[in-house]
Amino acid sequence: MRQLRLILRQWKRWYAILWAIATCLLIGLTNCTPSQDSTGSSTSPTAAQQVIVFGSVSDPTNLEPGNYEDLYTGYVTRQIYDQLLDAEPGTTELVPSLATEWAASEDGLTWTFTLREGVMFHDGTPFNAEAVKANVERWWDPASPLGFRDAGKNYVIWKALFNGFKGEEGSLLQAVNVVDDRTIQFVLREPFAGFPSAIAAGYFGMASPTAIEQAGADYGTAGSVAVGTGAFQFVEWRTGDRVVLKKNPNYWKEGLPKADQLVIRTIKDASARMVELRTGNIDFTINLSPEQRAEIERVPEIDEKLSSPFNVGYLALNTSYEPFSKPEVRRAIAAAINKPAMIDAFWGGLATTDGHFTPPALSQYQDPNVTDYEYNPEAAKQQLADSGYPNGFDLDLWYPDASGAVFPAPKFIAEAIAADLTDVGIRVNLNTKDWAGYLADRLNPPGFQAFMLAWGGDYGDPDNFYYSHFGPGSTDDIGGWRSDRVITLLNQARQESDESVRATLYAEVDRILFDEALRIPLVHTQTLMAQRKDLQGWVPSPLGAESFETVTK
Repeated sequence: MRQLRLILRQWKRWYAILWAIATCLLIGLTNCTPSQDSTGSSTSPTAAQQVIVFGSVSDPTNLEPGNYEDLYTGYVTRQIYDQLLDAEPGTTELVPSLATEWAASEDGLTWTFTLREGVMFHDGTPFNAEAVKANVERWWDPASPLGFRDAGKNYVIWKALFNGFKGEEGSLLQAVNVVDDRTIQFVLREPFAGFPSAIAAGYFGMASPTAIEQAGADYGTAGSVAVGTGAFQFVEWRTGDRVVLKKNPNYWKEGLPKADQLVIRTIKDASARMVELRTGNIDFTINLSPEQRAEIERVPEIDEKLSSPFNVGYLALNTSYEPFSKPEVRRAIAAAINKPAMIDAFWGGLATTDGHFTPPALSQYQDPNVTDYEYNPEAAKQQLADSGYPNGFDLDLWYPDASGAVFPAPKFIAEAIAADLTDVGIRVNLNTKDWAGYLADRLNPPGFQAFMLAWGGDYGDPDNFYYSHFGPGSTDDIGGWRSDRVITLLNQARQESDESVRATLYAEVDRILFDEALRIPLVHTQTLMAQRKDLQGWVPSPLGAESFETVTK
């Protein structure tokens, strides 16, 4: 606890310094009118045009549907692309989007989607069933000429949600068939009641096959193009600075988008984002520090927004690292971390901790006998000794380089974890790197020995949390760990329509994963966000990134 107090004191001192710098900047900027370049781009808007500016935390990794996993990329791609289905704003309830109707066959193996008429991609080419097929095959089929896998594109999120690629034994999708211009069918290996929700995940926006073919492997990278059917069209991406989008004048939703131009700025530091918000250089932002709640309350021009805690922040332990091949050692790590003290120290009343990988909103699918790992450093030390590590071991612990929705102060949280592990004899070396490299390198063998990561739900079902982290093909970052029992339970739950039966199946998964301690749940948190009072129409989604088509001021 003493070490945690020192870390917390350091964090507060660091925050105070940043706040002082921010205040000085604010004084200097208060009487200044923002230049066109502070909100605009090389394509400057006219005085009559409405520009909205969003403060993001990190650059997108790319602008390519199906080839990313992170929230910050999603905030950009959700503006450019539409999915077949969407969620009602502020909820997880499915609503039509590029598809107007969807239904399963009697045996549950074929899903048929009816597509919206008259929708065009930004490049003027038509959206139709052939375009859907080209996009899906790009993600699913390694032989797709539009996949450019030889350039390093891997589409790992497809494998995580749909159990593999074409030709692999476990692949849920078996075929995608064009019935006619407005009808597409997906043929599955086995029934999956959640298929519409999964294909509606924000990763799977529809891109122009023509644009992909013309751009080749560069599609979606900085300096190339990004062409969808969405509310905004891509203008430019200045890496490390901003992505600029403009209104799609031919958007299929009448009267939308409200804004003429959308600028998504990269501002890694939460204090800097708050300065930009207070001065009016940005209109809304996400992932603020709990320490900033009091500041928001003091500023009359700013309103607080909170998201629902539909997420998990976890510590992953890679089983390819010899000590973590033993579940007893992994459980010792879990017992060594004082999670309640960390929650009190870093999340300011906006978070909870427990032993469940799924968030509290999905408690009906959890084992009620699973509570949490008891903080007990003496028992952890004894467990390590009994497992062959009486003197501990060396450990490389990785943490994200920027504050996020779930980890508001990742460096200091990592230091707190390291301090707890040091107390039981583990010699921790802390590491970080840029966000895109962090996500990629954890998957490159042998991967990170231990790392912090977070997951926000893509659809309102435990399948999205479990299958994406413990299903076939989704455990490369933890040494390829596999449990046939877990996979059997997850597959049964996917096929089952009776919710009481599904709850029983998922409760067993919950218990097994608690005992295995592979991705140790650290936190479920509300995300602190803020906007200028004159902004209207922003409805944060519990599923992460949302479209800004209705945002205006």
